[in-house]
Amino acid sequence: MGFLNKVVRNDAMKSDPKEIYGWRVFALTASACFGGATFGIDIGIIGGVLTLPTFERDYKLPPTTVDPVGRANLSANIVSTLQVGCFVGAIFASWVADKLGRRLAMLIAAAVVTVGCVFQAAASGQLAVMFIGRFIAGLGVGAASVITPLYVTENAPRAIRGGLTGIYQLFIATGTMLAFWTNYGAILHLKGTTMYIFPLISQAFPAVTLFICMFFCKESPRWLAKADRWEDAEKVLTNLRQLPADHPYIRNELGEIREQLEHERRLVGGASFMDLQREMWLIPGNRKRALISVGLMICQQMTGTNAINYYAPQIFRNLGLNSSESGLFATGIYGVVKMVACASFLVFCADSLGRRRSLLWTSIAQGCAMFYVGIFVRVSPPKAGQPVPPAGYFALVCIFLFAAFFQFGWGPCCWIYVSEIPAARLRSMNVALASATQWLFNLVVARATPNMLATVGRGGYGAFLIYGSFCFSMFFFVWFLIPETKGLSLEHMDDLFGITELIKNMDADRESVGGSSTEKNNGNVEVIEAAPAHEKK
Repeated sequence: MGFLNKVVRNDAMKSDPKEIYGWRVFALTASACFGGATFGIDIGIIGGVLTLPTFERDYKLPPTTVDPVGRANLSANIVSTLQVGCFVGAIFASWVADKLGRRLAMLIAAAVVTVGCVFQAAASGQLAVMFIGRFIAGLGVGAASVITPLYVTENAPRAIRGGLTGIYQLFIATGTMLAFWTNYGAILHLKGTTMYIFPLISQAFPAVTLFICMFFCKESPRWLAKADRWEDAEKVLTNLRQLPADHPYIRNELGEIREQLEHERRLVGGASFMDLQREMWLIPGNRKRALISVGLMICQQMTGTNAINYYAPQIFRNLGLNSSESGLFATGIYGVVKMVACASFLVFCADSLGRRRSLLWTSIAQGCAMFYVGIFVRVSPPKAGQPVPPAGYFALVCIFLFAAFFQFGWGPCCWIYVSEIPAARLRSMNVALASATQWLFNLVVARATPNMLATVGRGGYGAFLIYGSFCFSMFFFVWFLIPETKGLSLEHMDDLFGITELIKNMDADRESVGGSSTEKNNGNVEVIEAAPAHEKK
């Protein structure tokens, strides 16, 4: 608690009881975030596996010097099949998480990922089996990418919610780092088909761990409340917060959950899929939250982070590291930088500096790093057999700096933000929409990057300039559209986006005319538009 008081500076930390920051909430978060590790290890393994000599031989990848476009297309197909599965899995995850609960949904996702990894390891040169395995694994990874941040957010105390939800990104970075070093160890110490089979089957490790851990975790109290299981919600909350049921903090948190759910039911009434869709898109505050979530995830992918994650060995080769061993070693260092930077952000910045400022400064920093790499490759492209010049080493450093900048902003902040801003009834649907968007543009990046590196200028310098330009443009998106949320409870997000004001207007109208200000006309919902709290003077 003393350490948290030193590194987390917000009003909630000062006023909330210290008991709620006990070991249970951290253990629950770590257990659930193995869902993020499944994401990280899957995106990290495949890029290195594509460069392993035995994989190239068994799967008949043409050499880059002979058919660069053909190799780029086959590599992109192998990589992007996972994203197709992730997109589908993310779409259906909302329904599963709402119907069965967050905990059971994560158990199912972990089992699906494990099955997909077994298919990949057993493919033995058969591309069709590899594609099937990556698609199946993607279903589970995509579902976990929705449910994990949702589950953590709904369990986290408000003062450290940013840090706890951001642990999801830390586990992604850790999984990616372990994947990079697994590939490096495989090329050094393994022979034959084992060289690529071991990395492929190792993708199942975090999924199996997630499956085991979730047996010891409780269901989300907010999902239980939404399901009208208030006694169970109270038991889970008292256990998690380590406070008695009659403690004012517990009564207040349950009261806020009840009040928010009641407000949301009054806006539209029903809870069918179409009712929730109307609530999301026809109520201005909810529509803004949905569009912000979509925009953040598009921006996150267009930074180019997964272009490096998937194709780091090829990118390092373009910067002058010609051997597979040196490229995989540099990729491993890249993974370490990502993990350390993400951990530093979560400890020192997530709930102190806040989301908005973190996104603003890293937009500019990422763009500068990408532009330097692109300009270097254009002006002084490395030549095979020649040593890397000093400017080339700084280009390598810029790749590492880009990784650090991403983990101080666009990596963790997007997942934190899209998980905390939605209304309670819409949270799983909103996170699913954001995650599906993330996977759709992840697919675009995974499919386009190999061809960009092969065709957009010598050494693919144009790819770096394109991603850098996107980074600079994101500054303006955040400046004009993203309000700060640090230290606010989930239930107070309605104040920030104008829903509370809308409820007050509805009540005032009801009192004045004896009716409701929400009327259904020909299947449409008429609502009163209220200015979001952060826009009022």
